[in-house]
Amino acid sequence: MHFDLIQSVSLCGDLSVPNDDRAGSAAQRAWVIDGATDLGPPGLLGEQGGAAWLAATADAAFSSADAPTLAETCAQVCHRIEARYTAEARRAPAGPWELPRASFCAIQIADEEIDIAWASDCSVLHITANGTAWRTPVPSRARESAQAAALGPGIGAVKLGTEAVLADRRLSRSRVGQRVLSIEAAATLATISHASFAASVGDELLLMTDGMVALVDSYQRHDADSLFAAVRADGLAALGAELRAIEQEDAACLRYPRFKISDDATALWLRIGG
Repeated sequence: MHFDLIQSVSLCGDLSVPNDDRAGSAAQRAWVIDGATDLGPPGLLGEQGGAAWLAATADAAFSSADAPTLAETCAQVCHRIEARYTAEARRAPAGPWELPRASFCAIQIADEEIDIAWASDCSVLHITANGTAWRTPVPSRARESAQAAALGPGIGAVKLGTEAVLADRRLSRSRVGQRVLSIEAAATLATISHASFAASVGDELLLMTDGMVALVDSYQRHDADSLFAAVRADGLAALGAELRAIEQEDAACLRYPRFKISDDATALWLRIGG
């Protein structure tokens, strides 16, 4: 078996700042990475923000990894991130909140199965002749939506533009025990989730960052079946246009409480070839 790339899309949430998502695929492996929004100006890693730095570093590591299993691939990736951070950090972080972090999911073919690894809220949807199934946890943005709503109506329209929002996000990110891709290899490897699932030639897969999955969990415009039906009918670009239209209709962030009007949104559409 091997992966064939059908389509990919990566939409920047705000054209004035870099896209902190990355995605890639090869014959035996595919991945998406979502760098967590920076909570301060660049400086820790030079002129590049920490989120973009981590996403780009992890993307390059997944692309160049040569391990036979996904667990070993993840180990290579994490150790390369840590080594790069040690070599490139310009100063000590201002606090735990400044350390770069990301969510990710990755898949790798293993005989007649597919191994999967993930941390935080990137998602994998598996499409077979018998229907669709989430291979990562069923997406849910309920907690984050509640946190945004608690800070006041429409808080996402000003992003991190108030001291209260910035302080809240820094406190949230500083909490210990979170399952994320970080610059500490041992900590990341201890929290990555792993699973395997059977797959066949002709099956299809959608790998998505949470910005794209918002169509399912935040905005409830699709379930798993209708999401892939929309992709198959009109492609990923149309799905991205639908996503941005919903967000622009609620640019005040009143109907759908959130921390920014639009998030970076990335998806890979793969088919298993034989």
